[in-house]
Amino acid sequence: MRRRWLDRAVTAGSALAAVVAAGIFATVLGLILGRGVPVITWRFLTTATAEAGGAGGVVYQIAGTLILIAAATAVAVPLAAGAGIWMHMYAGDRARRIFEQVLHATNGVPSIVFGLLGFAFFFHYLDWKKSWLAGGVLLAFMILPTVVVGFVERLRTIPRDSIHAAFGLGLRRGDVVKSVLIPQGVSGLVTGTLLGIARAAGETAPIMFTAAVFDGATTPRGISDSPVVALPYHIFVLAQDSLGPDAGAKLWGTAAVLVLMVMFLSAAAIPLRLRIPESGPHD
Repeated sequence: MRRRWLDRAVTAGSALAAVVAAGIFATVLGLILGRGVPVITWRFLTTATAEAGGAGGVVYQIAGTLILIAAATAVAVPLAAGAGIWMHMYAGDRARRIFEQVLHATNGVPSIVFGLLGFAFFFHYLDWKKSWLAGGVLLAFMILPTVVVGFVERLRTIPRDSIHAAFGLGLRRGDVVKSVLIPQGVSGLVTGTLLGIARAAGETAPIMFTAAVFDGATTPRGISDSPVVALPYHIFVLAQDSLGPDAGAKLWGTAAVLVLMVMFLSAAAIPLRLRIPESGPHD
């Protein structure tokens, strides 16, 4: 009887926590979209910023954000795939534990610390000045733990019998990775990448130090000294001038564009995620 009461209490508490979390999320999302969507027009999406953000649109901010996300994804995904396969197939127990601890520690580093480290390395050591590639690489290392964990957790669900059967057929480790681990684990890689993209799209401090400027940039024309404008940094600057009615309206419109962009990218990847088989390839 006591155990049944405890189970009901835990179930009720969990349900209440879920409702509260969903309610907070829905409230914040509704506030942003409710105040921002009316500002979004075709002109807002296709014109450049003017009058220090009080007029014009965010076309280059959208382009800059997509460039940073693409660069971060292009760097993070191969590294995450390699790290995940090494952890699951090649690493010893001690090396795996140490690497997992490093991943979790890296995931807990504040973004502004990443920004300062990136500024010291890319700006001063490599002399890239502010560069879209520096920002993309820095964001890649920020989201790398998320992508690796998503991939490794999926690899751990692969039945050991599948791997043992592959070895029993005479396949080498490389063949097992290619024919078993990658086909069955790619769904976790996609899931981790989507979570990483959502984080990378909203980061401000890292790109503020390494890649983004508020105004004066369009599209990159190289690597060194080639900054971009981006939605998160634009929101950050406009928030400091939000007492002005024009800046306030543009602030909410830019925030809504950023939210909708992340939602669109996630939704666009859903068909790919659903088409990926959860089991191994069939003969």
